[in-house]
Amino acid sequence: QVQLVESGGGLVQAGGSLRLSCAASGRTFSRLTMGWFRQAPGKEREFVASIQWTGGISYYANYADSVKGRFTISRDNAKNTVYLQMNSLKSEDTAIYYCAAGDYGSLSPSRPNQYDSWGQGTQVTVSS
Repeated sequence: QVQLVESGGGLVQAGGSLRLSCAASGRTFSRLTMGWFRQAPGKEREFVASIQWTGGISYYANYADSVKGRFTISRDNAKNTVYLQMNSLKSEDTAIYYCAAGDYGSLSPSRPNQYDSWGQGTQVTVSS
């Protein structure tokens, strides 16, 4: 299991930006598949983005259609941290954002069941 701690959430106006961070500990970070999910009130948890080791020093990033071109996932293996840069925020981005960690061999990183460790979540509120 990996311990995950998110930070960086808050209140922002529509069109603004936020950067979420997720610090990990407990396993070799560089090969973990890391994902961000979110859950709005009354809705199911949904995939936002993932970043997956593909061998050597290469990683592959994947995004939900709703955030493509606005959000960027990245990682700093030296700091055992994954980030989610969120730009051009919309009111519909309002949710609790969760960081998740899974094995490097995941074939479906957009599915929550591919992850075995989750953070406590951080609230993002976008006012219109």
